[in-house]
Amino acid sequence: MEIKIPLDIKKVKQLKAGDEVLLSGVIYTARDQAHKRLSAVIDAGKKLPFDLNGQVIYYCGPTKTPKGKIIGSCGPTTSRRMDEFSEKLLAKGLMGMIGKGGRSPDVRNAIKKYSSVYFLAYAGCGALLSKYVKKAELVSYKDLGPEAILRLEVKDFPLIVGIDSNGRSIYD
Repeated sequence: MEIKIPLDIKKVKQLKAGDEVLLSGVIYTARDQAHKRLSAVIDAGKKLPFDLNGQVIYYCGPTKTPKGKIIGSCGPTTSRRMDEFSEKLLAKGLMGMIGKGGRSPDVRNAIKKYSSVYFLAYAGCGALLSKYVKKAELVSYKDLGPEAILRLEVKDFPLIVGIDSNGRSIYD
């Protein structure tokens, strides 16, 4: 199934755990340290470095970009490390998350509460996944190096629905 970003609630509600999707549009990379900063910005009532409404965050810290390439290897990071921040971002309009592995019961409940979705990227395939990235640019937190927030334009990025908007998980 082809999915375009920004996500809308109608499309998200059609997705079922286990569905294979091809995602196209803009996604943002963010790992542990970027999530801590985003959370602090929200707590301070300040403006985030990008609008979360309908957006997707990819738990990824790409490797150094080789000469002549758009991005280095960009495989998924273990998602549980972002669990403590997930509901706060979902409450601000985030519609999708991409990573690997299961999520906590709290995150699963938040996904259901905010009618969002958790996608799984193929682990161990970072070099292959980089081929689906058509453009990459720094958004914020350059000092974090590979954990900086990047804006990626992707085309037919292959994913699996790990947890759907009803809270159903492929890990059940």
